[in-house]
Amino acid sequence: MEGKMKVAVMTGALKMEWEERDIPQVKSDELLIKLEYVGICGSDLHFYSEGRLGNWVPDAPLVLGHEPGGVVVEVGSNVKEFKLGDRVALEPGVPCGECEECRKGLYNLCKDVKFMAIPKEKDGVFSEYCTHSASMCFKLPDNVGTMEGALIEPLVVGMHACELSNAKLGETAVVLGCGCIGLVTIMSLKARGVSEIYAVDVLDKRLEKAKEIGATRIFNGKKEDIVEFVKTLPGGGVDQVYECAGNRYTTLQTAKLIKRGGKITLVGVSPEPVLELDIASLNAMEGTIYSVYRYRNLYSAGINAVSNGSIPLKSIVSHVFDFKDLIEGVDYNLNHKDDVIKAVIKF
Repeated sequence: MEGKMKVAVMTGALKMEWEERDIPQVKSDELLIKLEYVGICGSDLHFYSEGRLGNWVPDAPLVLGHEPGGVVVEVGSNVKEFKLGDRVALEPGVPCGECEECRKGLYNLCKDVKFMAIPKEKDGVFSEYCTHSASMCFKLPDNVGTMEGALIEPLVVGMHACELSNAKLGETAVVLGCGCIGLVTIMSLKARGVSEIYAVDVLDKRLEKAKEIGATRIFNGKKEDIVEFVKTLPGGGVDQVYECAGNRYTTLQTAKLIKRGGKITLVGVSPEPVLELDIASLNAMEGTIYSVYRYRNLYSAGINAVSNGSIPLKSIVSHVFDFKDLIEGVDYNLNHKDDVIKAVIKF
């Protein structure tokens, strides 16, 4: 497909500008997608506000955005299973398929992955069109819109966390942090039959949303002590704790919340490389810690769960910005964290 497209490009910390670029040419194993919705993720905001994300430091202008839903407008010559007009969700990382991790099925740990909006890997999708490997594109059924298609990306993070820790029917859980990832974790837990879910945050708007989607009880961490509360539960703790805030205080709280034999899952990105975790408590409880890196093999399951009504994914969207207002939308998101639960860009 010939022609030009508009792209929002990050050129430095708190700097984003519009560029006109050629619509990318589709390779034989790829699809050309006209984007309809792209979610704004916390990692986009980190990149934008600090000009870097952890060890990823852009050495050239970078296009952000890695939560895409859209429509197929061109099909590569070797691609059989897609046609023009298919509505799709795009899994943003394309693994190499050759390394030991990929062969074991742990493709989220592939060292040669090309992941959207990561320096030296692949540009993101704050653009009108993108090309993507057909192997990482997933058709959406008629009752799932491309907005939900864009939100499958954060959803599968929560699903992966619950899968790793094997959350089960009848268990109890605490979720620390009720931003987007905390909320999708609550929805995933509920869909797996975990009906006793205690949600903690310091922002009331997020807590109200957590209650709406299925938390049993909500706790404002500024006013209530979750550690004191779980001591009153049978066994003096919960089966599962999910740290979804990426916060020092809540990460150090996790070991105090599990009952004996309980599990801790670190879903949020650690705020600093080294933390003094209460290993003695953990040992005495024979607690297990899981760490989460993205997700694997879950896009189809996530789409099915949304399609059959197990996961009310749309309900977490609080703000929709038009593509032309993308830069202002990212800015608003950064400066109004108390107001924005999940924002998406609409094309």
